[in-house]
Amino acid sequence: MRVKEKYINLFTDFGFKKLFGNEPNKDLLIDFLNELLKKETGQIIDLTYLPLEQLGQNINNRKAIFDIYCENEHGEKFIVELQKAKQNYFKDRSIYYSTFPIQQQAEKGEWSFKLKAIYTIGILDFIFDEDKQDEEVFHHEVQLFDKNTQKVFYDKLTYIYLEMPKFTKTEAELETHFDKWLYIIRNLEKLTNRPPKLQERIFSKLFEQAEIAGYTDQEYAEYEESLKVYRDLKNVIDTAFDEGKAEGKAEGLTEGIEKGKAEGKVEGLMEGIRLTARQLKQEGIPLEVIAKVTGLSLEELHQL
Repeated sequence: MRVKEKYINLFTDFGFKKLFGNEPNKDLLIDFLNELLKKETGQIIDLTYLPLEQLGQNINNRKAIFDIYCENEHGEKFIVELQKAKQNYFKDRSIYYSTFPIQQQAEKGEWSFKLKAIYTIGILDFIFDEDKQDEEVFHHEVQLFDKNTQKVFYDKLTYIYLEMPKFTKTEAELETHFDKWLYIIRNLEKLTNRPPKLQERIFSKLFEQAEIAGYTDQEYAEYEESLKVYRDLKNVIDTAFDEGKAEGKAEGLTEGIEKGKAEGKVEGLMEGIRLTARQLKQEGIPLEVIAKVTGLSLEELHQL
């Protein structure tokens, strides 16, 4: 029996990569990035998808697995990540991931160290704990900044985070093309028909590609499995962070880790993270997804 929704959930791995991560739909990603980055990059004409798995400089280094990794015609790199649930040290991970396209630009022999720009984009299905009180700002653009001059010190490394739960505009309130993109990302699964305000040609293609009824049986099975993973993951992780499953302590994991450091309870809190990881394994969540969310290594997960 097919799911009752008309359109796919963009926060599932299947939905995100179906609409943004494959060659036939590349124009959707180009249009979205142009709206997001046009003040920085000008118009993106074309994109080339790059391998999602990136290895370190040697076999002993950790690797990175991106959701989407691509390059425009000027050699600028774009990492586009979908984050479905809260994760310890998410900002740290996004900074670490950006080091891979930096290192890849190194040339053999004499080299001037001139780098192409790198953009790391996080589309978040959660709100940063430190930003919970600020309901207005959901679109964060971060660059290296000189505190003394109050100017950008280096503009070739940009981190953009979109806290999607904070985007609450209704269809009637949509003003810009970018507003419409955010509305789709936030609400696609809930829509029963294409909204009258979203009549641009690019959205015609998006709604066509997002309609579940047009999928083959195999595509539908892949989407249904991806949807189950998304819902299970959101339920387990969000509950763990919000209610604090650290051996029964009523402390959220993110806040609890910081408090635990001061109180000497780090190991107890880490045990809570491991407990959550074990629950995710029991739910059949892929180990790569659990590692991404909890910050634990695959080796640690195999031992649980």
